Amino acid sequence: MTTPEHLDDLDAVAALTDGVRRSAYRAVAEAAPGTLGRDEVADALGVGRTLAAFHLDKLVAAGLLEVSYARRSGKTGPGAGRPAKLYRLAAAEHAVSVPPRAYRNAAELLAEALERTGGEETLYRVAEAHGRQTGPEPDVTALLAGHGYAPVTHEDGRIELRNCPYHRLAEEFPPLICGMNLAMLTGLLEGAGLAGEWCARMDAAPGRCCVTVSKNKSD
Repeated sequence: MTTPEHLDDLDAVAALTDGVRRSAYRAVAEAAPGTLGRDEVADALGVGRTLAAFHLDKLVAAGLLEVSYARRSGKTGPGAGRPAKLYRLAAAEHAVSVPPRAYRNAAELLAEALERTGGEETLYRVAEAHGRQTGPEPDVTALLAGHGYAPVTHEDGRIELRNCPYHRLAEEFPPLICGMNLAMLTGLLEGAGLAGEWCARMDAAPGRCCVTVSKNKSD
């Protein structure tokens, strides 16, 4: 049976069928600061500001983006101008299956069972072994992007993961799922042949994945 929530998810996904709107969403998702203004999106897409604003606001209405306001110039006080309208990815997630399936519920039950039975270490070993099955990949950013982590590289070389593929479960079972995620990423780097140069570390912070990837320190 299709629920009202399921229809909302369908509407959200349907909002991305327009090519310009999909490109606008991607531009915000890949923004290094985490937020973009209308002018920046318009420049990235090569379209007018009005058209960019139209599609950005449609994405907000669909629940895919959120809005905040800030002065981008750093000026304050009289004459500083109006705060800019900025867009960032919404925290809500949308999953669609037709007909609806309850895979998320099954994952929650399995996670709770592992916690109750003390099966964390087995889970971590399985996650790391699964990650090692990936093939060689010389580009660490491509590796992480291909597994849904939405990587953003900072000036210090640290790679922040804007998306957690296990976000909902990590909210409910943080030690279990964050540990699994760390093990998975460790395995991915090993399987790709990148473990000698890069390593995954627990580095939890609001609004992003609990793990970051950084270069190994030389002796």
